[in-house]
Amino acid sequence: MFKKILIANRGEIACRVAATARRMGVRTVAVYSDADAHSKHVVACDEKVHIGGSAPRDSYLQWKRILDAAIQTRADAIHPGYGFLSENEEFAQACGDVGLVFIGPSPAAIRAMGLKAESKRLMQEAGVPLVPGYHGADQTPSLLQREADRIGYPVLIKASAGGGGKGMRAVQSPEDFPSALASCQREATSSFGNAAVLIEKYVQRPRHIEFQVFGDMQGHVVHLFERDCSVQRRHQKVLEEAPAPAMTESMRQEMGAAAVAAAKAVGYVGAGTVEFIVEQRDDATMDFFFMEMNTRLQVEHPVTEAITGLDLVEWQLRIASGEPLPLLQNQLHIEGHAIEARICAETPDNQFLPSTGTLHVYRKPRATSFERAVGDAVRIDDGVREGDTVTPYYDSMIAKLIVHGTTRDQALARLDAALVATHIVGLPTNVQFLRRVIRSDSFSHAHLDTALIERERPVLFGRGATLALRNNR
Repeated sequence: MFKKILIANRGEIACRVAATARRMGVRTVAVYSDADAHSKHVVACDEKVHIGGSAPRDSYLQWKRILDAAIQTRADAIHPGYGFLSENEEFAQACGDVGLVFIGPSPAAIRAMGLKAESKRLMQEAGVPLVPGYHGADQTPSLLQREADRIGYPVLIKASAGGGGKGMRAVQSPEDFPSALASCQREATSSFGNAAVLIEKYVQRPRHIEFQVFGDMQGHVVHLFERDCSVQRRHQKVLEEAPAPAMTESMRQEMGAAAVAAAKAVGYVGAGTVEFIVEQRDDATMDFFFMEMNTRLQVEHPVTEAITGLDLVEWQLRIASGEPLPLLQNQLHIEGHAIEARICAETPDNQFLPSTGTLHVYRKPRATSFERAVGDAVRIDDGVREGDTVTPYYDSMIAKLIVHGTTRDQALARLDAALVATHIVGLPTNVQFLRRVIRSDSFSHAHLDTALIERERPVLFGRGATLALRNNR
């Protein structure tokens, strides 16, 4: 096992990794920007190194400075967290070149799954179901139009190198295709430096269901079951839960096998997530298709920890140090139901515009922090304290509120109670919005798809929604 690791990240994930490392007797090094000089994650670690200015491009994306910090502090390995450098193959390669272990998959696996078109080709060869579409190298507009016509409308244009909903357009008719393609390519070029796109059938009533996978250096791969991440705003997740409602055991086995096949296709090592888009049919059956693979730990990993009773960061550290998987597939089991809510500094009624300011009041429900237990009824992962300032430089997420119950109904009740007990003063947040979502008919009855927020708009937004929530307490 490593003696010391550097955590190349900030906020709640840096605190989260540090907590597990401390429990395992592994020392930690924090890196920090000007804005984070007094942040919670800096205090959570044993050592700290300043790496630059407040903007990510001046600090957390400066991977050569991070490598220098790791060498300077004599760290054995680097944990990238998620975001920033976590899926940067150049950084992963550079770690190995200077004798540091990158706690994640190989550069080759990151590269293979980083481009959507290439990953879909690999998945097709591995027999993983794909959404009907075009993933070819020829990007001639007239050819793309013909492929869209062949697939049948509506279609979805997606930036091949994209993520986070950028460079994505739904097209309802052939007449709309040229302008949508041009718009998508401009955004793809601006965001990713790559104008290439792929075209897929636009799945109706889609659900977003992903499988947690782990692979070790001995060639073994397992899945740790599924998470439903269908509730999204601007293609970004709001609520996640495990297991997925209405998931049958036969479908779980089929999707789990596909997720394992996807990981094996690239010789995957470490924690990863295979994401599927699921089409719901009128007869209550579902078809699933590979969407992408995230070659890192996910923000929503705590719900998997809650239903399995496992520490996924511990698994990451053990596997990266050369140990085999701690458990085999037949030793993994689901216990109860878990839901995670992302508490963000934002204004839901104003297109979820991120907000900044000081947390004059930050009161949390009684909860178990990860430093003490996994799978308790209420858990909070955060990287801030009362009095801290939420700046414009980083993601707007303040905390993750995770609840676990014997049943989904019990978990829902616990989540609502925990949100009621959450008090934040100093800047707008989505706490009340989250309460409205989980109490909506669609969510409470598990009628899930990615259009849930738009479908429930009358009860989720505006003064009338707030009054309805107040009267329904």
